[in-house]
Amino acid sequence: KAFLIFTQSFGMNYILFDGPNREALLPFTYTRPVADIRIGILTIREKWELFLGATTTTITEDYLSEKYPMVEMEDNIMINASYLPSHALVNQIKNLSKNQAVYDGDAIVAFYSFEDQEVDFDSFETFQCEDSILKVERTWDIFSKNGAAITADFELITAGRTSAAIPERTQAFNAEQIFIEQGARLPLCVLNANNGPIYIGKDSEIMEGSLVRGPFALCEGSVLKMGAKIYGPTTIGPYSKVGGEVNNAVFFGNSNKGHDGYLGNSVVGEWCNLGADTNNSNLKNNYAEVRLWSYETQNFAKTGLQFCGLMMGDHSKCGINTMFNTGTVIGVSANIFGTGFPRNFIPSFSWGGASGFSTYLISKAFEVASVVMSRRGIEFSAQDTAILEQVFEQTSVFRKD
Repeated sequence: KAFLIFTQSFGMNYILFDGPNREALLPFTYTRPVADIRIGILTIREKWELFLGATTTTITEDYLSEKYPMVEMEDNIMINASYLPSHALVNQIKNLSKNQAVYDGDAIVAFYSFEDQEVDFDSFETFQCEDSILKVERTWDIFSKNGAAITADFELITAGRTSAAIPERTQAFNAEQIFIEQGARLPLCVLNANNGPIYIGKDSEIMEGSLVRGPFALCEGSVLKMGAKIYGPTTIGPYSKVGGEVNNAVFFGNSNKGHDGYLGNSVVGEWCNLGADTNNSNLKNNYAEVRLWSYETQNFAKTGLQFCGLMMGDHSKCGINTMFNTGTVIGVSANIFGTGFPRNFIPSFSWGGASGFSTYLISKAFEVASVVMSRRGIEFSAQDTAILEQVFEQTSVFRKD
């Protein structure tokens, strides 16, 4: 703790900023800065802090800044949070001096600034990134680039460390690419790391009969239910419960898909719940390119993908036997239930299903959020309330009633 205080007081101050891709990453960035998106094993912020050996703060939307503040010091390096760190990029950034910047083509990646400086990039000395780097520019990048991110994070957080032993009755393929943290429980399951690494987090559990193919990350405190079938690249964020069949999906954390049903090529935010036998389509019947709702254009936009499933914002829920069309986007704090396929864009704070939607009363939504978070020992705070109130107002344009 004392070391971190020393680093922040006398070392370089690093600030992660949302950058121009923030709107393209909605609905996930309605409730968090870009830096707090999870891709791979870690969030983008966690990756940067490990590489930099320092804590970071954030430049984000005003309504998020109380929960995610920015701390400016005399000397600062600003980093575009859409970019994932690599050794070469971090070395370039650490070597920046005043009025210097790193670019990726025409896009700013990082720059040195001093307190209250009026930045004029035309006067800056610029450098291009020395190698190709991963970046998260669209929502579907989160699952489509997740394999590369898991591999990079696996190398970063397991370097020089020894895995806990693989249990005797657990079947493992390519065991050198399997890392198990202390406290993890995984009896009578199959782990196949031939196609990518498998990371099993602290105090997590893979119940008996589960079949897992890497790349795969099960983060701290999470549970794979009995007989789960997991195809990589898939990430299950902290304190989540997942069962059934999952293929190339990312759960940010604190979310549940506890029962049978298929989820593929999808991203699920925090505090979400998928009811039993919920299924999503990730491929159109005519094999055509998937179009996905764009908050930037307020229309459906091409993804360039043949496989694309569900994007579900924080605090959203769906009832049992829910069916989602290919390329469905669900906003924040929506509640979906009933028979049939609901439309493939469901605005935030929507209540209903295929037969129609009404506005989810904000007071009721807050009651549910408070109960759900308290079950994980987390308070639904005044900051959380204020953020969701802003999201409710900002997304009113998309609701019809």
